[in-house]
Amino acid sequence: MEQAEAAALVEYLRAFGSEDASIEAKTASTTLPTSVLETLSAFANSPGGGTLVLGVDQGAGFAVTGVGDVAKLQHDLASQARDSLSPPLRPAIHMHTVDGANIIVADVSELPRSQKPCYITSKGIQKGSYVRVADGDRHLTTEEVNQVIAERGQPLFDHELVDTATIEDLDPNAVSGLLSRVRERNPRVFGREDSSTILRMLNVLKADAGGELRPTIGGLLSLGRYPQQFFPQLCLTFVHYPTTSGEPTGATRFLDNVRIDGSIPAIAAEALAVVQRNMSRRAMVDASGRQDVWEYPPEALREALVNALVHRDLSPGTRGTQVQVEMFPDQLRILNPGGLFGAVDIGRLGDEGVSSSRNGLLLRLLEDTYAPGTTRTVCENRGSGIRTMRAEFSRAGMRPPEFTDRVTSFRVVMPNHTLFDDETVKWLGSIGIDGLKDTQRTALAILRTGQVMDNARYRVATGLLDSRAATAELQDLVARELVEQTGTRGGARYSLSDYARTIDAGEGRRVRPNRRKQILELIALRTELSKTEVSSLLNLNPKTAEHWLGRLKREGAIVAVGTGPRNTRYQLAPPPAQHQPQQQDGLFEDPSSG
Repeated sequence: MEQAEAAALVEYLRAFGSEDASIEAKTASTTLPTSVLETLSAFANSPGGGTLVLGVDQGAGFAVTGVGDVAKLQHDLASQARDSLSPPLRPAIHMHTVDGANIIVADVSELPRSQKPCYITSKGIQKGSYVRVADGDRHLTTEEVNQVIAERGQPLFDHELVDTATIEDLDPNAVSGLLSRVRERNPRVFGREDSSTILRMLNVLKADAGGELRPTIGGLLSLGRYPQQFFPQLCLTFVHYPTTSGEPTGATRFLDNVRIDGSIPAIAAEALAVVQRNMSRRAMVDASGRQDVWEYPPEALREALVNALVHRDLSPGTRGTQVQVEMFPDQLRILNPGGLFGAVDIGRLGDEGVSSSRNGLLLRLLEDTYAPGTTRTVCENRGSGIRTMRAEFSRAGMRPPEFTDRVTSFRVVMPNHTLFDDETVKWLGSIGIDGLKDTQRTALAILRTGQVMDNARYRVATGLLDSRAATAELQDLVARELVEQTGTRGGARYSLSDYARTIDAGEGRRVRPNRRKQILELIALRTELSKTEVSSLLNLNPKTAEHWLGRLKREGAIVAVGTGPRNTRYQLAPPPAQHQPQQQDGLFEDPSSG
């Protein structure tokens, strides 16, 4: 981490008034805080790792208190990370000076799945493993530790034989549909085989020690009559709360409260019906006129429900935990045990070609199992579910779902409001959106709600797959002075600028300083200037200076002189070629020109 990045990190903490899951600030004058090992363990076990900052006081508004003996604290931190944790960690530790005082910044990388959990050696793996939740370190329970250990390789819990079940516990109609489909799709392999053989080949059935065929967990969950006979809590629960906090209003605790049992195809179908009966319709006006649409797009809901049921953790300790669906007036939450698995992480969730399944057998069976009363299979196993969800919300003009990986659980939150409502559309018009892409407009609308974005969140919100393209679009918003950036490189975060935030859509179009006039007058006064000098003299973000210098050059108002990009300076173009911009005499300009 560079000096400027360290200062930007402290600036970010002050700007938003709290830490987040990836940053922890601690005071440390002469000795390391006693909780430092817990934080190191938590970062190593959490998606994306994190950054530890020593010498900053959260309780004093993230004031820089500094550290005393820098060399000693750096040595102590490196030693504890190496000698007191299993497996040992090697964080990147650097000293920086911020506000005239020394601080220590340690970047901790997430451990590979095969090495988790990282734990405090003296406490042991069961008592010394931690994970980040919000802005704190939480102790992993014994069962959560076991979950993490079980996922070091490919879990095979869906292959497990259920020794008290028989073939009679499978739904004959579902089995018949599966057999017909696999014979039709792959006649070379299954065309000549009898039903019992096919079910064994697909691992729906396995022979027990006595040679009797019994269903597997995957077979029961995909084709079973009533899997809850053997696993009572492998079900889905739905609760509709009357308030946004979940607190009762008067005597009303729940508006609806349902437990849904059966096979996964049956649960998914009934759950969608239950959610829909608790939803309202809202009006949306588009090019084709007024339409009544659901509060949550049904196809996106279906994908989210199926994902939660299929990708949930099936290890023994989690079989007492249901998939939970909670509806509030402002959002819908879906929570399942088991975080993201394999090569997938939040930053790549939904990327084309990136797919991994915890329950490979279950997913394989549901590819060929029909949803009740339809000719559509339950799953496609093509990694397209997340992309479908985002596309459906975008089509409905709604803010995209939020995904949270908590290592041992996964949560989807669907906000219940229109992203581009009338007020937001007017606001976008007021700030000036000429030349902006749809993805940038989506991001601005989300940032207007008070959220903060990084590159990964931008891609999740907009559906943009290319990280470099996302950075370019964010930097363009910074250059247009619509977005403010704190931090750099991987630590860069973006929020709405003061200018954009203070615009009232009802007041009509608002003006910004005329950067054209300012830059042209400054160059005329100084004869020639570099981008850095323009940025410094006008107190502009370097990206903003680069943006306007580029526009003025393309318009023919200025010319570049010098050799090489670092030595480029700018002069006014000769009078015959000089462009006369609109409103040149004014101190402010129409924002749509930016």
